[in-house]
Amino acid sequence: MTISSSLPRPEARVNDFVARFANVNGTGSASANFLFAKAIFRMGIPVTPKNIFPSNIQGLPTWYEVRVSEKGYLGRREGIDLLVAVNAQSMKQDIASVREGGYLMYDSTKKLAPELIRDGIHYLGVPMMELANENFSNPRQRQLFKNIIYVGALAVLLQIEFSVLETLLKEQFAGKEKLIAPNLKALKLGMDYAREHFDYPLDFYLERRDLIGDKIMVDGNTACGLGAVYGGATVMAWYPITPSTSVAEAFEKYASKYRVDPITGKNQYAVVQAEDELAAMGMVIGANWNGARALTATSGPGVSLMNEFIGLAYFAEVPAVLIDVQRAGPSTGMPTRTQQSDITLAANASHGDSKHPLLFPTTPKECFEMTAECFDLADRLQTPIILMTDLDLGMNDHMSEPFQWEKDRKYDRGKVLNKEELDAMGRYGRYLDQEGDGIPYRTYPGTHPTKGAFTTRGTSRDEYAVYTEDSAAYKRNMDRLLVKWETAKSLVPKPQLYQETNQSDWGMLFFGTSAFSSEEARDLLAAREIPLDALRIKAFPFGQETEAFVRSHQLVFVIEQNRDGQMRSLLIQEMQHDPHRLVSILNYDGMPITADQIALKIADYLKQNNAVPHDLSETLI
Repeated sequence: MTISSSLPRPEARVNDFVARFANVNGTGSASANFLFAKAIFRMGIPVTPKNIFPSNIQGLPTWYEVRVSEKGYLGRREGIDLLVAVNAQSMKQDIASVREGGYLMYDSTKKLAPELIRDGIHYLGVPMMELANENFSNPRQRQLFKNIIYVGALAVLLQIEFSVLETLLKEQFAGKEKLIAPNLKALKLGMDYAREHFDYPLDFYLERRDLIGDKIMVDGNTACGLGAVYGGATVMAWYPITPSTSVAEAFEKYASKYRVDPITGKNQYAVVQAEDELAAMGMVIGANWNGARALTATSGPGVSLMNEFIGLAYFAEVPAVLIDVQRAGPSTGMPTRTQQSDITLAANASHGDSKHPLLFPTTPKECFEMTAECFDLADRLQTPIILMTDLDLGMNDHMSEPFQWEKDRKYDRGKVLNKEELDAMGRYGRYLDQEGDGIPYRTYPGTHPTKGAFTTRGTSRDEYAVYTEDSAAYKRNMDRLLVKWETAKSLVPKPQLYQETNQSDWGMLFFGTSAFSSEEARDLLAAREIPLDALRIKAFPFGQETEAFVRSHQLVFVIEQNRDGQMRSLLIQEMQHDPHRLVSILNYDGMPITADQIALKIADYLKQNNAVPHDLSETLI
């Protein structure tokens, strides 16, 4: 049954819509929804899915949002064009989220309550549970195949190629062939029902394209785990915490493939689940001090617990790699929602004066590359390096360029003295700055029988690692660490400039997953004659490119996903910028920021300050 089918049919849109699935957590909907997204990807069409799930195991509402964009926009967009609503708990709010003129598909096995009928949208009733009950006897199968039935109906309404869905199901159940036939049956049940009861396709639909090329679909946590293996890591210590746990799982998966002696079959790696995050960081420091490359992964609460050991690694100058998959805080916050709210926590982790290099990947490919790069930077700078991802990047699948690795690439172990070098020198000074870059020479334990030994301590010491509370020696050490910080500016990844020369008095600055929506917002504003120059930060400390970008614009909009404008605060703190020059564009509701939000907030600010002549609110979306 289709309610409101007399609504005027708008102009058709090809490969440009947002679909959302409203399910119940723990009902097997995730695989069906991913089947939908992956089929679109296999048809050569850019697509980006977002899994919006609760922090319990089963029973609460969960959503899966899929954006399809022929233009390749991969950030979230406001408004839902098609909503598949099969969760009574969230039905009312789900219906309210549908755009005017949009579509709501629901399970019509039971009649829809009158209060759920909304003017201005199309209702597509499919008796999903009824069809599942009539065609399958197993209760668990009935629930699972109900999800496949709605995918089948969507295949007809949106013109998803059946052969693509069939191939994906065969790939999914390879080795479990007896499951293929019932899944195909459920798919065809939905397809047959849609053909018999609805006009199709809808006014937005899919057409095969060749816009994917050699891109892959992968999540950022998997990319980080693989990047750690390629980056030379052999030790991972961790404590389970959402949304970072799958980093450790991915590392173990790939290490068990690539870090096993082919002759003896012995593992050449160690994965340790510690009793807590603090212990995990302690193990990482110990392994790196011994010459291994080691990492841990956590989220905001774990970084809080690790602060004491992060400060030890900074002051004792021991390499360490930490992957922070950020979630919504403070405290427990919203464990399964995304934010960029650990920036200041990570940048200055520990008491006292400390600064830590941060890297900000945007794509899975950058997760892979930057994780590997973290180990070189940690060894080179002899300090903790923190990779700042977030739940959106870490746990959601993203379209990505394929990963690449140069076979002859050498690891940069930094300033490490060998036995011959120790033989040739006089007294070894662990914390001597011999080259003016703030980085001393270190040794691995056991390098020399009599030379190169030193005491690693978290207390004050002189250049020879001898304990002292002499004020002058302490100050010399702290000043040298600042020299090292300046050296780090030339070693961390440089920002991405979106123009060769400035085209506007206004700029926008963003990082991490905010980049997807920021790039689209820039295009939306440019189409309304509001040009903005753009820069994407890839690392902290900031280099001269970031400094020059801010100084050369009257206003710079800093786009970030936290309440307090943490990146803006870092820019002001580190570069002594005029606070009025930097304007925060913020989102902190736990959902990925949208292009619409960014464009509207920038346009409103410029209008309020008489920088643009008219209100653009109604034309931006």
